[in-house]
Amino acid sequence: MRSIWRTLDRGLARDIGLVCLADTLVGVSYGAIAVGSGFPLWAPMLLSLLVFAGASQFMFVGIVASGGNPLAAVAAGLLVNARHVPFGFAVGDALGRGLFGRLAGSHLMIDESVAFALAQRDADRRRAAYWACGIGLFVCWNLGVVVGAFAGSAISDTDAFGLDAAFPAVLLALVLPSLKDRAARLPVLIGVVVALAATPLLPAGLPVLLALVGVVAGAAAKEPKPLEGAH
Repeated sequence: MRSIWRTLDRGLARDIGLVCLADTLVGVSYGAIAVGSGFPLWAPMLLSLLVFAGASQFMFVGIVASGGNPLAAVAAGLLVNARHVPFGFAVGDALGRGLFGRLAGSHLMIDESVAFALAQRDADRRRAAYWACGIGLFVCWNLGVVVGAFAGSAISDTDAFGLDAAFPAVLLALVLPSLKDRAARLPVLIGVVVALAATPLLPAGLPVLLALVGVVAGAAAKEPKPLEGAH
């Protein structure tokens, strides 16, 4: 583990630190929103330790808090995290060789750690960036969730502090650059239309699932078809 920290240069460590700081604030908002929505104090903390996937955790809390079926919330979270399958192929060399190392590395596989790893050309730097970002975010996210959970138990209305807008704002910031790609616009548009159309008709949670299916279907429709006779 010492070799990982020695491999990081000052610039990379600074960038990872800034991401950790931002995710800490988002973790605070998640903990506060979860407890403010009626979840027990321990629930967001346990989810953060076992799941460690911000998008899925927010989605689960949002669906259940709005009256949706917990099973639908779990299914939506699994669909969102399905992107980790190609992530695993992309950064598999950074996870380590032993069983314990690969299991721990898989648990730390989130968008940020994968992005930092893929940005490195050297194998040692890729491994160092992956583990440093993953460990740093795991610690900072969970600390933020603990602080937010206790804050949520003291604050009766988290919406009044704008905490409800923190995670959507982060998601929007992440999604907007990808919309410059024409291939990404159709799946996103399909998902939005499906969610808006289904929300008045279906119980909470199901519109999200249908929207995710719409996104996948739209992405598949935009896949280039192989030429006839090509192998």
